[in-house]
Amino acid sequence: MNTTKQNWQGILALSPLAVFLCLYLVTSLWLDDFYAVPITVAFLVSSIYAIAVTTNLRLTDRIHKFSAGAADKNIMLMVWIFIMAGAFAQSAKAMGAIDATVNLTLSILPSQFLLGGIFLAACFISISIGTSVGTIAALTPVAIGLAERTGIDLPFMVALVVGGSFFGDNLSFISDTTIAATTTQHCQMRDKFRVNILIVLPAALIVLGIYFVHGFSLHATPEIGAIQWVKVIPYLLVLITALLGMNVMAVLLLGLISTGIIGLISDMSLLEWFSAMGEGILGMSELIIVTLLAGGMLELIRHNGGIDFIIEKLTRRINGKRGAEFTIAALVSVANLCTANNTIAILTTGQLARNISEKYGLNPKRVASILDTFSCLVQGIIPYGAQMLIAAGLAQISPASIIGHLYYPLCMGICAIFAIIFRYPRRFTRQ
Repeated sequence: MNTTKQNWQGILALSPLAVFLCLYLVTSLWLDDFYAVPITVAFLVSSIYAIAVTTNLRLTDRIHKFSAGAADKNIMLMVWIFIMAGAFAQSAKAMGAIDATVNLTLSILPSQFLLGGIFLAACFISISIGTSVGTIAALTPVAIGLAERTGIDLPFMVALVVGGSFFGDNLSFISDTTIAATTTQHCQMRDKFRVNILIVLPAALIVLGIYFVHGFSLHATPEIGAIQWVKVIPYLLVLITALLGMNVMAVLLLGLISTGIIGLISDMSLLEWFSAMGEGILGMSELIIVTLLAGGMLELIRHNGGIDFIIEKLTRRINGKRGAEFTIAALVSVANLCTANNTIAILTTGQLARNISEKYGLNPKRVASILDTFSCLVQGIIPYGAQMLIAAGLAQISPASIIGHLYYPLCMGICAIFAIIFRYPRRFTRQ
């Protein structure tokens, strides 16, 4: 009876997530319309439901707990990045930086290599700066401009950037997920990289091949305007400083200031620059609201024991090394589904993964790679993750419309599953 009660409590704790997924994702797929239910409404309903089913606190305390989750430092950092990204993107568009960068890109890359080139750029930038969010903020406006000029489907073009950004998020030495995975498993970053690259590189090459093949079927011959080199400077500054490892907020601030200076020197007034910034910030309002609501709802799920319930269920029966590795993969995947943050998911399950690793003689480098890879897989396919939300916010499209075009995260996940099944790479399968 006690076990039955605990099961019901665990299911009840996770039910707000089910309400959201049914209301937003399932309904959208059923109606074949990702705009049928606004994502803000779906999160509002599921957040109210989460507060209602939290019965061990007074109503005032439930709201305080919800607000504390929304005001988490990681959530607030995302909000600041969204604000800066919106202001920079709209300012760059208003002063002509995006058009200039698009013209430069089209002049360098023939249409046959355009898709593969954008994916490679996202991979290279993300592995250099260690953040998928920063990569998406920098490259998505350019991808939008290219889609408009070439007639390529906008969600498909945005998915190129999002998919490539997870390549670096998973592998970079300065990525939060890499640091969290190697720290919790007590292994060196370079060792984790050696395992990780062997697992995910085939996925990247397969996806790159798909994009190149698809690119050869394109016959877009857009008119390439004159390249105004001075207006390319903001994007060059953003990319160069990002590659040098500068903080993403400092990168976006530098880009924003440079758009204003160059715009004022050319043909934009101070009031026009302010107006563009305001428009860009307001354009991110839905994204910010969703982020706050998701943070509060997921904190209540954690408070009610939803994550602990999942961990207890998944670790109850483990059989052999493959079973142990699949359990670790499932743990971090479900934790990521419940937290919408791959770094937090790794930190939440890291110690338990290490305990399983020691019990079943798993290689810590391999476990760190599994934690990182599967957390990035889930983060790359949920419509309420920060990466998907900022890409959708910049492109003004539904997050779910991007998911159908995301080849790399899914291919990466398939390669990771095969790596567990076939014990690949073999030299890293022993402790």
